[in-house]
Amino acid sequence: MTVQQWPEGPGADQDAARERYTSDMRATRAAVREVFRADMPAAHGGVAVVVVASVLVGCFAGPVTGGLVAAGFAGLFLVALAVMYLRGIRGADAWRRSYLFTFGWANWI
Repeated sequence: MTVQQWPEGPGADQDAARERYTSDMRATRAAVREVFRADMPAAHGGVAVVVVASVLVGCFAGPVTGGLVAAGFAGLFLVALAVMYLRGIRGADAWRRSYLFTFGWANWI
């Protein structure tokens, strides 16, 4: 049997320590969700960046290469949409979540 070492010492209340740990984890996860939150204007900006990048790559490296950039993001969107359907999320919510996942990174550029 393994004895757990608590920061409060051997006489610590284990339930209180677990509750503190759980509440700290909830607060940390909430902060991470807030940092990585994407919204629709940012996703629209991401689409604009992908379109501009595809056109620029198409002008300088050839239309096939520009098409591959656009097709890569379209493929990522379709994979995200398939994952949403597999998770049981349907309709407009699945499209919105896939769109935010694929293009919501524009907040960080």
